[in-house]
Amino acid sequence: MPGAEQPERADAARNRRAILAATEWLLATHRPQDISMEQVAAAAGVGKGTVFHRFGNRNGLMYALMVQRAQALEEAVTAGPPPLGPGAPDRDRLLAFLAAIVGVVSRNKSLMAELAHMAGPPPRPATSDVPPERGKHPVYDFWHGHISALIAAQRPDADSDLIAHLMLGALHSEPILTELASSGPDRLAAALRALAAAVLDAPAVESVRPAPTQG
Repeated sequence: MPGAEQPERADAARNRRAILAATEWLLATHRPQDISMEQVAAAAGVGKGTVFHRFGNRNGLMYALMVQRAQALEEAVTAGPPPLGPGAPDRDRLLAFLAAIVGVVSRNKSLMAELAHMAGPPPRPATSDVPPERGKHPVYDFWHGHISALIAAQRPDADSDLIAHLMLGALHSEPILTELASSGPDRLAAALRALAAAVLDAPAVESVRPAPTQG
């Protein structure tokens, strides 16, 4: 069918898995900014050109690895058992999801910091492993949309869209990443739970939203 996405060839899928596995292995002992595409290619047993063709540049490679690491959480939310998956009360799902996000971030602190400091999306290579345009980030977009929807379901009066951005924005800040590195995830998870509870239990207020732009 014209325009339909072609299935990934077996050799291409094999190379992609090898490259991402090699990147993960290197991240165990190196900071993201210290890992070169040449190192990744050598560790994966592929040519340097294969890595560049597949991921565009180092930012594209780190982006693809973050997407892979977050995929399991998205699957748990959409099709897994409660409280992360469908079937639990919205409040329980929100608290469980925030805890799960802290778990992902705490295991990937340096990677999250690297992604947060990207000046823009990596150049688009021949495959679809990198974002097509600025502002399009499937991991962030899914996390934000899910948090916002769960808050809105319980507090229609709240500015759930902005509150979700505030919650997630904190996870990219250097003080939070430093705290995670020194103390682990428990303190951050407890703070996010308290913040979520405060939002859900606060008295109803009139939401202040930007006025629509005049055409």
